[in-house]
Amino acid sequence: MNTRHLITEPTPIGPLTLVAEDDSLVGVYMASHRHQPDVDNFGALVESDALLDEVRRQLDEYFAGDRKAFDLPLRAHGTQFQQVVWQALREIPYGETWSYGQLAAHIGRPTSSRAVGLANGRNPISIVVPCHRVIGAGGSMTGYGGGIERKQWLLGLERAEPALF
Repeated sequence: MNTRHLITEPTPIGPLTLVAEDDSLVGVYMASHRHQPDVDNFGALVESDALLDEVRRQLDEYFAGDRKAFDLPLRAHGTQFQQVVWQALREIPYGETWSYGQLAAHIGRPTSSRAVGLANGRNPISIVVPCHRVIGAGGSMTGYGGGIERKQWLLGLERAEPALF
């Protein structure tokens, strides 16, 4: 298995660590990202890599407001339940938000909003798998692995109302 990572900066929300295994993206982590694996597990630090350079290009387009969906090979490591939640996250339209309850109902587990929230918080491929689009009941800004400020910024970007970060 060929695992490597690249640190991309600057971005409007600070440096990002992009992690790939073979031909798939397995991680996008922000500075001080909650639940981030130890950097020793990221493999070799590279300055350039065909896949990671493409990830960086698509993220740059996203941050510029020119990309609404990502077209990248993904392989997130997690439980079967987490995989279901992470796949459902990719179904939340750009610029929209769902509550944890809506996401739980969407996957056919309407009483599992707490478990959905835990799975959402463990999403290793932030931004690309848009866990920032999930909010609390009544529209409250609840936890985000990269911090609430980043979540608000990303949602503002998608609504064409970017806030200062």
